[in-house]
Amino acid sequence: MKKIITIVALLTLSLGQAQAYKGKGDIKGQVGWNIQDHGNGIQVSADFGLGENMSYGFVASYLLSVEKPGGIKPDFADRADFKARFNANLGNVFGFDKAMDIYPGLHLGTRNFGAHLGFRYFFTDGFGLFAEGSAPLARYDANVDGFEKYNNQFVFVLGASFNL
Repeated sequence: MKKIITIVALLTLSLGQAQAYKGKGDIKGQVGWNIQDHGNGIQVSADFGLGENMSYGFVASYLLSVEKPGGIKPDFADRADFKARFNANLGNVFGFDKAMDIYPGLHLGTRNFGAHLGFRYFFTDGFGLFAEGSAPLARYDANVDGFEKYNNQFVFVLGASFNL
């Protein structure tokens, strides 16, 4: 019983110290599982705090498992995507606990201009989990077909977030 109380106390203290977004100068790194129609892969991102509720960042994703229509294998350029993004970090605006942050934003990538909405929860000051959904608002090519659909549709990402 003494061990259980000690573990619960340590977890409670570590949760109380976690902070999802600290404002200007904050740096977050994230690694996640990219889930979309016709393929799954990995996404890596970094966000840099500009102010109390603003950050900018960069995202790179690569599809590891993809459908191969007609047995044709997609090239690297078909599987990869790179984006620059702007976030509004609104956890404190909505009165969330400091360990939580919700961040809507816009991104400009190699395939489209889009919007995203994400949520982070930090268990400790250095480690948390995140979930993020993004969708294109305007595609560079109006007639998206074949491999052009990769990274050019609704994408859901689930993964780990780190304070750097």
